[in-house]
Amino acid sequence: MFDEDLANERCRWPRWRDRLRTAEEAAALIEDGMTVGMSGFTRAGEAKAVPRALAERAGREPLSITLMTGASLGNDLDKLLTEANALSRRMPFQVDATLRRAINDGRVMFMDQHLSETVELLRNRQLAEMDVAVIEACAITEDGHIVPTTSVGNSASYVEQARQLVIELNLDAPAALEGLHDIYIPQMRPTRPPIPVVAPDTRIGTSYIPVNADKVAAIVITGGKDSPSTVLPPDADTQRIADHLIGFFADEVKIGRLTPSLLPLQAGIGNMANAVMSGFAEGPFEHLTMYSEVLQDSTFDLLDSGKLDFASGCSITLSEECGERVWNDIERYRDRLVLRPQELSNHPGIIRRLGIIAINTALEMDIYGNVNSTHVGGTRMMNGIGGSGDFARNAQLSVFITKSLAKGGDISSIVPFVSHVDHTEHDVDILATEHGLADLRGLAPRECAVQVIERCVDPSYRPALRRYFADACKRGGHTPHCLEQALGWHIAMEEEGHMRRFRSEETADAAS
Repeated sequence: MFDEDLANERCRWPRWRDRLRTAEEAAALIEDGMTVGMSGFTRAGEAKAVPRALAERAGREPLSITLMTGASLGNDLDKLLTEANALSRRMPFQVDATLRRAINDGRVMFMDQHLSETVELLRNRQLAEMDVAVIEACAITEDGHIVPTTSVGNSASYVEQARQLVIELNLDAPAALEGLHDIYIPQMRPTRPPIPVVAPDTRIGTSYIPVNADKVAAIVITGGKDSPSTVLPPDADTQRIADHLIGFFADEVKIGRLTPSLLPLQAGIGNMANAVMSGFAEGPFEHLTMYSEVLQDSTFDLLDSGKLDFASGCSITLSEECGERVWNDIERYRDRLVLRPQELSNHPGIIRRLGIIAINTALEMDIYGNVNSTHVGGTRMMNGIGGSGDFARNAQLSVFITKSLAKGGDISSIVPFVSHVDHTEHDVDILATEHGLADLRGLAPRECAVQVIERCVDPSYRPALRRYFADACKRGGHTPHCLEQALGWHIAMEEEGHMRRFRSEETADAAS
């Protein structure tokens, strides 16, 4: 049972008890073949009880749905739904190993999308009509509107588009989240007015998701926390990457291309980007701002250090340790945070208007600046492109980072030609590894190759890439390639499980 007094305090809509249902009763609204939208973005703010009840039901009877979210779900929900064969189609992003295997086996059809585009496709009827939306709330207002929890994601548009709505009222979510959100849904094209976000701290909408009360089919009282992130402290390599970037930005300030407050920062999810962002606490910068998707541990470290004035995001995903600090004292950060729908946090026009500095992580880079963010060996999906494309294409400075080696040196993260292109060289300004930083702005492809090889490649693979580039230049062309050699790096990986045939052991021993 739930706390009656707390439920009445959080759910101020007089009619809420008429819609009160169990998770199992709410899950019964979802039928085989339906398209279902769920809240959740990077394991934050997902509905927690109804998806689990749906997986349990799918384990007993044939039931398969198209599932749309903001990004990844937490609490192993993608895993449970996959194991129950409840997913026929999934979009636009995921991080679960079980679901990943099903995608790569062809058992789940995965649509990897730019995160700014999903609701545009839904809104313009380029995707199937949404039958049911399941949205987590920390409160329900007097008029039946939803106050989201730790993410907004695509929830606002799913509420607008779905035929039926299930609200999970999470009594464990901090009540102080109310007032943190800025909900604004763009109007229909072609007469849509400009979205008036002109600074990270601009507020243009409501603090709640507007709801047509007639759509509310069920309210489920729940509890539970988001899954904590698995952020690790910076290691020697990520610290060196951070140092290279801090040095680069400091030089940009000296030259006069940036001010000491830089420009609004965006960072992709994960250990490497989080470590790099944490490095700004030691840099010579003041009054920083963020306009990003996910606010991670580093965001709150920078807020606490006094280096960061304001952060705009779409979700908050924290480690267990940082979460204890933040969620028990969220009022301390409220005036310096805002959470928006992801079509605003990732909106190309806003990103370009604000002049974002975008820092994202690559799986693989090539000598000409193309970046692979999604596919291992060109075929096997990892997680998805997420928002990196939204930012890379439109940022004032588009930075991609990676460690130069993977699998203990068996793989070079920099190759002649990436096995899958997510971000073309036209959208990439800076590449950085632990060895150095390549500034590709204003360079022709042949000049880019020299910078990348000499500054970013691990010394053990540098001789092979120098030879490759020399052979390619003999053949000529604006972007010189020897395709049979370029693909040979990926063929070696496919057949042998490593790239050691291209590795100079003498150079590797010297470097170590």
